[in-house]
Amino acid sequence: MSRLHCRTRSLTLVASLALALTATLLPATSQTPAAGSPLTRTAAAPGGERWNADLSVVDRDDVNVRRTAAGLRLREARPAGRSPRSAVAEGMLLSAPRTLSRPATRVRAQVSADVPAGATVEAQVRGWRVSGWTEWRTATAGAVFDHPVSRVQSRVVLTAPTGGATATVRAVQLTADTAAVVAEATPGLTYRVYATRIGLVGQQTANGRTVQPRDHFVALPSRRSLSPLNSGDYSVRVCTTSGSRCEYAPVWDVGPWNTRDDYWNPSAVRENWKILGQGRPEAQAAYQSGFNGGRDQFGRTVLNPAAVDLADGTFWDGLQLTTNAWVDVAYLWTGGGLRGVVGDGPLTIRTGASTSYPSRGLAARFANVPIQCYVTGQSVTGPYGTTTRWDRLATGQYVSHAYISVVYGGVVPVC
Repeated sequence: MSRLHCRTRSLTLVASLALALTATLLPATSQTPAAGSPLTRTAAAPGGERWNADLSVVDRDDVNVRRTAAGLRLREARPAGRSPRSAVAEGMLLSAPRTLSRPATRVRAQVSADVPAGATVEAQVRGWRVSGWTEWRTATAGAVFDHPVSRVQSRVVLTAPTGGATATVRAVQLTADTAAVVAEATPGLTYRVYATRIGLVGQQTANGRTVQPRDHFVALPSRRSLSPLNSGDYSVRVCTTSGSRCEYAPVWDVGPWNTRDDYWNPSAVRENWKILGQGRPEAQAAYQSGFNGGRDQFGRTVLNPAAVDLADGTFWDGLQLTTNAWVDVAYLWTGGGLRGVVGDGPLTIRTGASTSYPSRGLAARFANVPIQCYVTGQSVTGPYGTTTRWDRLATGQYVSHAYISVVYGGVVPVC
């Protein structure tokens, strides 16, 4: 299959993202336990609400993990994708969300595991607030949220060198309590980055999806913003630099090049390469300025500055690109306000409240889209009824409400 660039693809490292999704709680710290030693991270905080992550159920939301009598392990100690470029084997277990008895601002994880040399175990959590899910946060030292959260979901991510021994996770205990909040990130972060085409039809993404022809999703180089399978908890708006075409799409894979480069976050939050300015991807710095010796996190020579990968449908149909290009990406979970979920798609975005208006792009199924307000327009029948309501996503961008499965965060006002 043709590919327009050399990728460090999490499609191979897909399993890793999927793992991160699947494994409910997983600390993304840089701490590495001594080889062959048992691992117990971060004692639970005194007080607070405690529970144990359920490691016994492995289902379709989980990637490359299995339950054994000894504990949770990687199913295959080799990359799950087809690409030979993957540096490690990865897996992920995603736990069911837990509704807290009272809102909390901090969640800590205590992980009990045996970790052989070269293997890693991470526990991560995310919290539900009125505008949707937060990013996944490392829970080992305590994940702190800028607003109280009412629900918590955890995941466990395992990695092992190709063909090497895998860690065995016996238990993950979580504690939710209150702590001083951190400064809230600037809402609606948008950066101009270089985009490449994913291709890889028939292969598996980091969250466990089999890539379809002309599929609609994106990949970002950090599992912190990886959506679970068939969800758009983390979605982006990708637009051509002219603004003439945009697509709203869920983040379903990790890559290109790196898997721990949440470059949209400030240095205090950014997982790796904190020295780089906020909004500057490591691959771009490596390619343009020789940062890190011109190499990615796996030591590979960076051959292009790509910081977002677009599935074929997003690339060709949504943005109508013909080659790799610079694009403007809005990381929608960093914003606030009302969100609607596209229940069927890809849904055409119109310049006005009628199908007679020109198309401005697409909104992929499952994408979480911002809704500013609504206007009355052409009557449309869709999967969620017949309505004359058209939701405005941005200036000059409207979609029929007949295709929006749910709106959360409040009541949509009239424009």
